[in-house]
Amino acid sequence: MIQLSQVSKVVQRHPFHLVDPSPWPFVASLAAFTCTIGGVMYMHAYANGQFVLTCGFSILFISMFVWWRDVVRESTFEGHHTGIVQQGLRYGVILFIVSEILFFFAFFWAFFHSSLAPAIEIGSIWPPKGISVLNPWEIPFLNTLILLLSGCTVTWCHHAIVANFRSQAILSLSLTVVLAILFSSLQVYEYKMADFRLSDGIYGSTFYMATGFHGFHVFIGTVSLFICLIRLIQYQLTQQHHFGFESAAWYWHFVDVVWLFLFVSIYWWGGL
Repeated sequence: MIQLSQVSKVVQRHPFHLVDPSPWPFVASLAAFTCTIGGVMYMHAYANGQFVLTCGFSILFISMFVWWRDVVRESTFEGHHTGIVQQGLRYGVILFIVSEILFFFAFFWAFFHSSLAPAIEIGSIWPPKGISVLNPWEIPFLNTLILLLSGCTVTWCHHAIVANFRSQAILSLSLTVVLAILFSSLQVYEYKMADFRLSDGIYGSTFYMATGFHGFHVFIGTVSLFICLIRLIQYQLTQQHHFGFESAAWYWHFVDVVWLFLFVSIYWWGGL
């Protein structure tokens, strides 16, 4: 005789997705906490700080991979992402992007607090004496063009998916991933060529925290778009169901807009 609880599990009479218990939120939170501890240890030159930071990032990356794998399976193969579920996911992504905006708001606040009224300890001038700032019209401006072009290609991909132009969608998303990798490579090169470091006073702290945190967002966005590219090649993104790509595209446009503020305020105005 079939129990009533078993029948209710087999026959779902609502459009919502009640997710099964998962260990990945707990593992990801521990990994994020490990990253925080490791980052503080590394920045203050504690022993094994870099090792703790690397371990935290590794566990976080693995938990992201297996968590996304479960979400993709629920969406593509189990059919749990109904219209109402997708609407809830959209609200969640919007709230997540708003929280990231507040992160960058704090970094910009710190930058303008120090630059608009420089303390007497740094000579009451900005940039502080002894800091050789980067030329904004070299690598930063090139990176600006690259990131804006990647925003165009990811929009092209979105329209191609909606219009069911598969070859155009694959081409445009591949170009977006290549441009994202090029941006990150140029930023790493820029960091190596810079004459100041994170430990060089308030300028180095605000510069590397703002641009480095943005660079981390570029890395996360690149991974997201690359996974979307793999799913697109495997016919997992359709005209009606492509929210995974849509959320990655929203995130990428957010990264574009933040970089414009970084370029104008920190690279250009901050280096005058």
